[in-house]
Amino acid sequence: MSSKEKIRKMLPKTYPRRVVAEDIDTALSYFKSLTPAMNKYVYNDGVTKDLMCLSGTIRTIYNGKAYNTPLSVWLEESYPQSAPIVFVQPTKEMMIVKRTFVSSNGEVQLPYLEEWKQGECDLLSLLQLIAAMFGEYPPVCIKPYPEPEQAPCWLQFHREHDIYSRPDGSSYLSLPKDDDQPFPQHHETNC
Repeated sequence: MSSKEKIRKMLPKTYPRRVVAEDIDTALSYFKSLTPAMNKYVYNDGVTKDLMCLSGTIRTIYNGKAYNTPLSVWLEESYPQSAPIVFVQPTKEMMIVKRTFVSSNGEVQLPYLEEWKQGECDLLSLLQLIAAMFGEYPPVCIKPYPEPEQAPCWLQFHREHDIYSRPDGSSYLSLPKDDDQPFPQHHETNC
């Protein structure tokens, strides 16, 4: 069975199955890291619906280096009359970089999608445009790691050296010299 037939069988009868399967098959021949599946889509009003979703990554070239940008492309039952719904899907190590064409929740908002016309627009062209756009303006970046919290002075030294107490209750640290001999008393450190 051809991949087009497998996709066609996956689609409910509410979709124009022949056309949708053909568009998906053509797009997947170029974007091999995307996988088609029926999944639950949650609309902004909370309504959920089973829709065809292509999820995975698309290859983008940024500053001469190849990156795999995670993406999900949702096709409603009215596709190809209506435009797909596209989201950047960052991994847990990534964060979305808000751009003019990517909202803070990751939705891709391009004029191509807003001006979608059946017969003039198709899935493959959309994905090629997105790959080119992401190459110019990457929609995700690696999350910055927070600076480790600075431990108090006495705790930093306590981890590496012994802290000694004087009879008057103050503490001091004896640091060894390069020859592992302690410094004379007047070079001790108080925290």
